[in-house]
Amino acid sequence: MAAHKHDPFQHVQDTDIWEFFTSLFGDKQEIRLPYFDINIEALDFHYRFQVTKFMILEVIAAVLILLIYLPLARRAQTGELPKGRWWNAFESLLTFVRDEIAKPNIGEKDADRYVPFLWTLFLFLLFCNLLGMIPFMGSPTANIWVTGALALVSFIMLHGAAIVKQGQEPADGHGHGHGHDPHSGHADSLAGLRKVPLLGPLLLGTIRYLISLWPRIDVPYVGWFFSLMIFVIELLGTVIKSGVLAVRLFANMFAGHMVLAVILLFIVAAAESRNLLLLGAVSVASVVGVVLLSLLELFVAFLQAYIFVFLTALFMGMQLHPEH
Repeated sequence: MAAHKHDPFQHVQDTDIWEFFTSLFGDKQEIRLPYFDINIEALDFHYRFQVTKFMILEVIAAVLILLIYLPLARRAQTGELPKGRWWNAFESLLTFVRDEIAKPNIGEKDADRYVPFLWTLFLFLLFCNLLGMIPFMGSPTANIWVTGALALVSFIMLHGAAIVKQGQEPADGHGHGHGHDPHSGHADSLAGLRKVPLLGPLLLGTIRYLISLWPRIDVPYVGWFFSLMIFVIELLGTVIKSGVLAVRLFANMFAGHMVLAVILLFIVAAAESRNLLLLGAVSVASVVGVVLLSLLELFVAFLQAYIFVFLTALFMGMQLHPEH
């Protein structure tokens, strides 16, 4: 009964009930969040849209970003130099993302075009992570659906940016022009094979013969098959990359808050024993442990936002500059 009454998962799960106090500190105070029924009779469509705790926290994160950065943007447009700790602290986050993440991974030429996206992604992740450090709040990034949606945004952006760029730029001289010889790659490969004495002239001759015959061999659907196979392999690779982004962020934030919640519940367990000496010792140890781990969680909040955006910029750079 006690395990069910003090369930640590309720502190990191996205629910339609927002709890503020547990029975240890007094009567439980909670807010049941509203829902909206969407009915379209013509299409026979019925859906219940439930407002959840993490939805509200995401809106709070977005509003905080706007309240902080819109006034700073207006002041920066006037050409005024940054003044004061507040302005310098928040602008340093932007310059860090631009100079240490965007430009090294995307390149000087393309970085400025995609810096606003990386800024928005970094700030939203950071604020969502930091909201979990406030009592009675939570981190939306501790939910796999939230991190999955953010990873989907990165997936669309890194492919969309590459499609736009490759569609705008003319073919270059790195094997993408119309005058490229399709057999030049075979010649380079054969030049490397000659350095391997085990192959011998017979194998080299056989390879040359098959290469010369290949354009004349008419096997139906072979090209389609290999094109489809390469497409599936590349698609799975990019999906896995984006999936890793979602799982890494979710796992780190979820595990960190679970550890903090479990340590605090040691106090609840000690209180139920009605042993004042045990309660005092466990309370002091738990509070000290939570404070120390909270400092670590504060670092993790910045670190995970950085890693997510860094990998997104890295993958974008790989797609924007495939020749490298």
